[in-house]
Amino acid sequence: MSQPTPLMPHATASWLVDSTALTFEQIAEFCGLHMLEVQAMADDLASSKYTGRDPVRSGELTMEEIEKGQANPEYKLRMHKIPVTSNRTKGPRYTPVSKRQDKPDGIAWILRNHPEVSDAQIGKLIGTTRNTIAAIRDRSHWNIANITPKDPVTLGLCSQRELDFIVFKAAKKAGIEDDGRNDERLTDDREALIEELRAERDAASRAASEAAQEAEVAAWLQAKRAAEAAEEQGE
Repeated sequence: MSQPTPLMPHATASWLVDSTALTFEQIAEFCGLHMLEVQAMADDLASSKYTGRDPVRSGELTMEEIEKGQANPEYKLRMHKIPVTSNRTKGPRYTPVSKRQDKPDGIAWILRNHPEVSDAQIGKLIGTTRNTIAAIRDRSHWNIANITPKDPVTLGLCSQRELDFIVFKAAKKAGIEDDGRNDERLTDDREALIEELRAERDAASRAASEAAQEAEVAAWLQAKRAAEAAEEQGE
């Protein structure tokens, strides 16, 4: 399994090119970039200019690790501290801002139609807290007057397979009679769910990478504008 890349790979690569004697291959592998991208940075041919980001200061690398790499061109740098965005493996699922206002409606629908589903299961499925679920259940939620039970699948808060899976597990635990779904279908659904979750994680990873690159560009633009302003003042 490959190690995660730095939070800002291009900016980190730019710093390593300017501040170390590491080879292009070492820098490219550590940052998850193509060697030609790194070489373009070194030759000042890259289409985008990045403000260097010190991975030692951020804790992603140590000077000892850099020195090992400089002493041995074949040495593969090991990340010292995984970026914060790569650490998150547990907790409620991420829900786009545009969908968050629909969560109470989805929770209310599950509480009404599947009371056997636990609060913990609802929390993981919808991406919410137990306090919110309890407030909707006992109708003490601040916006209860405007909450209308709606199928979370229709709202886009989860997939039908995910909903079916937790309902089946909850019903089985509660001793509710099987509704006709057999073990073979459950196995198929579980495998399909795993594939769906993998695709979701890949999409989230790509989104995080794109956001990091956008942040790099924004930082570079800010640095460029500051430099231009300083030059104008100097004149």
